[in-house]
Amino acid sequence: METALRIHTERTPNPASVKWVVGQTVLESGRPLNFELGTPREVSPLAARILAVPGVTSVLLGLEVITVSKAEDVGWRELGQAVTRAVQDWAAAGEDALGAAYQAPPRAPDDEVEARIRAILESEIAPYVERDGGEIDLVGFRDGVVEVALRGACVGCPSSTVTLKMGVEARLREEIPEVVSVVAV
Repeated sequence: METALRIHTERTPNPASVKWVVGQTVLESGRPLNFELGTPREVSPLAARILAVPGVTSVLLGLEVITVSKAEDVGWRELGQAVTRAVQDWAAAGEDALGAAYQAPPRAPDDEVEARIRAILESEIAPYVERDGGEIDLVGFRDGVVEVALRGACVGCPSSTVTLKMGVEARLREEIPEVVSVVAV
C-alpha cells in the first residue's frame, strides 16, 4: 500500500520563492544544492521535473525541503499545483533526488582565515538561512572582504542586504578581526 506524501508550503522572506516541506528525505545529507533552468534529469531527476514547470527559474534541494523560485510575471496560484504534482510524481517514481551524472562542485582549499569564516558560516549562519529557504556559501576572502554566494530564496530577497550587513558581517567581524565587510557575488 502506497503512503500519501505529506507536503505543505511555507512562505519565505522573498516573495519570489516558496518552500515545499516534504514529508520524506530529499537529500540524504550535506548542504542544500541549487539547480537552474537546463538541469538535465541525469543530474537531478527531481530538480529537472520541477524546472520543467513553466515559470520556475530555480530549485534549491535540502534535507526535507525544496525551495522553488519563480519568474516575476508568474503567480504562485498558477505554479503551486504544478510544482506539488512534480514533487509527488518524483516521489511516486521512487527516484533519487540526484542522478548518476551529478558531481559535487570542486572546492579550493581554505587558508586559515577562510577556514574560520567557513566554520562560522556553516555552523551558525547557514542553518538560519536554510530555514528561510535559502543558502549561503563562501566564495572567497580578499583584502578583508568576504564574498558569499546566495541561492534559493535569498536571491532577490528584499531583506538579504540587511541580513548580510547586520547579521553575517556583524557576526564575522565579531569573531575574525581580518573581516572588514561581506558582499554577495
